[in-house]
Amino acid sequence: MSGLIGKKIGMTSIFDENGKNIPCTVIQAGPCVVTQVRTEEVDGYEALQLGFDDKKDKNASKAALGHFKKAGTDVKYKVVEFREYEGEYKLGDTISVDLFTEGEFVDVTGTSKGKGFQGVVKRHGFGGVGQASHGQHNRMRAPGSIGNASYPGRVFKGIKMAGQMGGDRVKVENLRVLKVLADKNLLVVKGAVPGHKNSYVIIEK
Repeated sequence: MSGLIGKKIGMTSIFDENGKNIPCTVIQAGPCVVTQVRTEEVDGYEALQLGFDDKKDKNASKAALGHFKKAGTDVKYKVVEFREYEGEYKLGDTISVDLFTEGEFVDVTGTSKGKGFQGVVKRHGFGGVGQASHGQHNRMRAPGSIGNASYPGRVFKGIKMAGQMGGDRVKVENLRVLKVLADKNLLVVKGAVPGHKNSYVIIEK
């Protein structure tokens, strides 16, 4: 699918033509440089490799320096491959936010915020156990039973428990493009996208 690499700037809200307040996310989408063109004959599949966000040469390996030099561009922080890219592009071409149009829908992939070790109420939305009265104490946010006794005599895999929350790769689908600000390489999409501010995201048509 055609797409771009971007950076989440933050959230805001805009008013539509009916005066309704719409929450939205501002993304710096591109410009991305074509750093490699995968072909069926050489690689066994067709894809475009895009690079985004300049990086200092001293922080790159010799292999990376040679790779980006071949494309005639600066070293990039983020490199992503897109399969079945629409349109003909060659090595060194720049793809900007003009790829998207207002009103169309996109999928945005990013890494969700890390929350650390969390209990079942926050992590899985458990309601808590029992009432606060009747002599009960310190069990309100407990998970309750995690299995049966003598049979099966073990805890099944996949039981929802406390643990590490966040830091996962998350894709949010069908977000409507509200605005395309080509002069600033900004894309405004309806709703929230995963990740913290200045985190990298992948926007696909």
